[in-house]
Amino acid sequence: MLEEFRKFAMRGNVVDLAVGVIIGAAFGAIVTSMVSDVIMPVIGAITGGLDFSNYYLPLSAKVQAGLAYADAKKQGAVLGWGQFLTVTLNFLIIAWVLFLAIKGINKLQKPEPAAPAAPPRAAGRGAIADRDSRSLEALARSHASIRDLLKR
Repeated sequence: MLEEFRKFAMRGNVVDLAVGVIIGAAFGAIVTSMVSDVIMPVIGAITGGLDFSNYYLPLSAKVQAGLAYADAKKQGAVLGWGQFLTVTLNFLIIAWVLFLAIKGINKLQKPEPAAPAAPPRAAGRGAIADRDSRSLEALARSHASIRDLLKR
């Protein structure tokens, strides 16, 4: 059973997947940092420091108004619509940055060479000019067979 597991773990697909997950996690950290540390501060400066993450709707009478979202959650049930809006906005920004990154990576890759064009067909009149090479070979074999029959 250990040998079977070793074969499974060392298959190309599993190793490729592991490398992809590790690279993806590292790339995800880069994109998250770019959004958190570069893009969101610019958006915050443009909107005057507006932060939706602390907007909520208290669902319990125990929750006092005016508290930070984290403190309000400790007091009772709250509907954190501002946090949801912030996470959704972060997702859209991350998706946009990934789109631009992948688009740039695709431009850096060399284009695949075009498939060679099919050779032009023989021009001319008559049935033989329109046949492909396999038909011509079959025709030659049948002529050879007829010649052999006539010689007998």
